[in-house]
Amino acid sequence: MTLLSRIFGLLRDIVIARYFGAGLGADAFFVAFKIPNYLRRLFAEGGFSQAFVPVLTEYKNLQAENEVQQLIDHVTGTLALVLFIISVVGVVAAPLLIMIFAPGFLDEGEKYGLAVSMLRVTFPYILFISLTALAGGILNTYGRFAVPAFTPVLLNVSLIACAIWLAPHLDQPVMALAWGVFIAGVAQLLFQLPFLQRIERFPRLAFRSRHDGVKRVITLMIPALFAVSVSQINLIVDMLIASFLQTGSISWLYYSDRLMEFPLGVFGVALATVILPSLSEQHAQGSGAGFSRLLDWALRWTLLVSVPATVGLILLAGPMLATLFHYGEFSARDVAMASRSLVSYAIGLSGFILIKVLASGYFSRQDTRTPVRIGVAAMLSNIILCLLLVFPLAHAGLALATSLAAFINAGLLFYYLRRKMVYRREGGWGVFLSRLALACGIMGGMLYWQVPAIDRWLAWTVWDRALQLGLWIALGALVYGAVLWLCGMRPHHLLLSSVKAGGVS
Repeated sequence: MTLLSRIFGLLRDIVIARYFGAGLGADAFFVAFKIPNYLRRLFAEGGFSQAFVPVLTEYKNLQAENEVQQLIDHVTGTLALVLFIISVVGVVAAPLLIMIFAPGFLDEGEKYGLAVSMLRVTFPYILFISLTALAGGILNTYGRFAVPAFTPVLLNVSLIACAIWLAPHLDQPVMALAWGVFIAGVAQLLFQLPFLQRIERFPRLAFRSRHDGVKRVITLMIPALFAVSVSQINLIVDMLIASFLQTGSISWLYYSDRLMEFPLGVFGVALATVILPSLSEQHAQGSGAGFSRLLDWALRWTLLVSVPATVGLILLAGPMLATLFHYGEFSARDVAMASRSLVSYAIGLSGFILIKVLASGYFSRQDTRTPVRIGVAAMLSNIILCLLLVFPLAHAGLALATSLAAFINAGLLFYYLRRKMVYRREGGWGVFLSRLALACGIMGGMLYWQVPAIDRWLAWTVWDRALQLGLWIALGALVYGAVLWLCGMRPHHLLLSSVKAGGVS
């Protein structure tokens, strides 16, 4: 379902690039969407989910049914009240927020005014999508993963529909995208409610913030808000600095980030979503060995998918951008400029996914302090790297700084899990990494020497590009899988049952 959502996300970006390109209107929308989207990462699947799911899992395993329902009711009421206030403030303070997040727009009155207007429409999205995330957290805790994973499809469908059918009827066509975000927020929340009713966990608004469970969620959530959002804060820093660069820089960063987010969302988010309740349950049961083995399994899968994806994104950056976005308003120059930032973002893909997996190792144990300290170090590193790299590399330097900061973050998370003996490495890592390196090396060499130059891609028709891109992605995956097979790796080596049996190799 997550894969389906990401496919629709790519279709959404193709449509936006086709109709709005990488110009003034697109830059303004991406800022107006990034701000509530950033808050969504904090209040929705970020800090809130990381704090709420472990507490709900504990209540589900140890408390009576009525206690579980009361926790859900009081958390829902408290979250809804806080987010309603934040939404009202956000709409009123839209000019100030644009000034803070994109100060470079102040010198361009039309872009600034358009961004303010769109932010006033998109900001209430934070209320709807955070309540949607709460519903998804409940469903995930009860083993229903498909519905929350499918829900983002509605956002993509809404944006596509508004771009195609609503935009022509507006004085400022790009405003249709802002309304698409608002409509999607309402639709996503309403979509999940019947499934909560089916498992008899439909939330009722209650406002007793002194409820023990609510206090625990808030206590865990406050530091978690920062810890899990470091990557997003880094992207905000990128956007802030990019607002001072040439027009199009924010859009180039957006489109390249979206392609990097495809494997991150399909695999990284899905894996982190699945293992958080499982790790929480292992911790609640006092099974340190089971906790460590589950984390080890997740780390192997992370590298197995992210490393070849990184190689593929770097070597196919231009062809992918040309195939997906080089139509209408998205020019050949846009392809070239976005390719630079895509390569820079792709370098950090493994780091981004590792953060999501390793952070679950802390939040499942209700330890939010350590990730906060690590997040501070990573954020400061990103700011320093941005200032150092933006001058020689422009927007691509911002993307590279974010990637390097992600590895600093992931490395420190891993170090402290090892130091506290929470994670103990299973056997077979040396063989695993050797196979992985050989397979990625051979696959990368094949793509580097055989994929046609970007000029040919730009000259081809849409169908030729799509056929060629599909061919090279499939061939790369085939070579990668074949080398792993010839080196002795088999599917059963990476099953969770093998990890539980201690038989990973």
